[in-house]
Amino acid sequence: MGEDAERGFECPKIMDGKGNNENASEKAIPSCCLKARASATELEAKCHSTVLSGWFSESQSSSDKAGRTVYFNNPIWPGEVQCLRVESILYQAKSDYQEVLVFESSSYGKVLVLDGIIQLTEKDECAYQEMITHLPLCSIPSPKTVLVVGGGDGGVLREIARHNSVQHIDICEIDRMVIEVSKKFFPELAAGFDDARVCLHVGDAVEFLTHVPEGKYDAIIVDSSDPVGPAQQLVEKPFFETIARALRPGGVLCNMAESMWLHTHIIDDMISVCREIFKGSVHYAWTSVPTYPSGVIGFVICSTEGPPVDFLNPINPIEKLDGADQHKRKLRYYNSEMHKAAFALPSFLKREVRLIL
Repeated sequence: MGEDAERGFECPKIMDGKGNNENASEKAIPSCCLKARASATELEAKCHSTVLSGWFSESQSSSDKAGRTVYFNNPIWPGEVQCLRVESILYQAKSDYQEVLVFESSSYGKVLVLDGIIQLTEKDECAYQEMITHLPLCSIPSPKTVLVVGGGDGGVLREIARHNSVQHIDICEIDRMVIEVSKKFFPELAAGFDDARVCLHVGDAVEFLTHVPEGKYDAIIVDSSDPVGPAQQLVEKPFFETIARALRPGGVLCNMAESMWLHTHIIDDMISVCREIFKGSVHYAWTSVPTYPSGVIGFVICSTEGPPVDFLNPINPIEKLDGADQHKRKLRYYNSEMHKAAFALPSFLKREVRLIL
């Protein structure tokens, strides 16, 4: 493991129907590596995680013509890189979909990394899991049916379970390895899978949603990875159309929507698409997560046409839900004040995202 941990994994070879290697073709190279080559054309790009001299880095490694390993920042966030001190590598393997890495850090506890990108840490996962869940669920009265797209670590399930009005929770996660790794190394999050209301579907969410009856869900929470490679379709119009169809009138969506400091173009595109599809309310909210690039992450939160939804003022405040603050563990980040504050936006974002108002 030591050599792979320091160098990262080579990009998978892609074969044509005759068994020939098509990696020479730009068309066949994974999108992350295409972006890497675009910024360093003389390098032979590799993916993904980098652990070097006791530090994890959200950088990528390449070999120059002399065979030397060269490191450069992840092209999703040009010009910056997140680093954490590694105490020990606990798990590293390649699933059918991505590289999965778990390590013990010196300051954030255990860390889950997918394809070289930090997904969560024990210290700050609360900010993301609690906000992506309670922003939508506290904005509608008595949610009963909820779908989670992604969320294989179980943290969103843990938070949904605080709402005793919820009767059924579907979760569609494509990568079974993420679920099993989370159960082993992050039991406080994966406890969400133990709830009797949860029904797990392992598979592609786009395919899953095509078979969902119209108007089935009160809320859908999309806890997806960054919109690169296979996850790109989760921020495109057809996907949002299937979500809107699966929601009841006045149903709500909360979708991870990148950082306002780095990706205003993505935010602008997502809001534009959602305004076209969702005929109720469309808003952008954000929260602080120190181990995510730029230290913040955003959410697009929408409602379908029907009973009006006032996202800015929670109608179903967590403080009034019996036992919600104590379920599984105490809330660490979310409360009604943080809910309202999440929709306060800086001036530059209002200027750069043309439809945000």
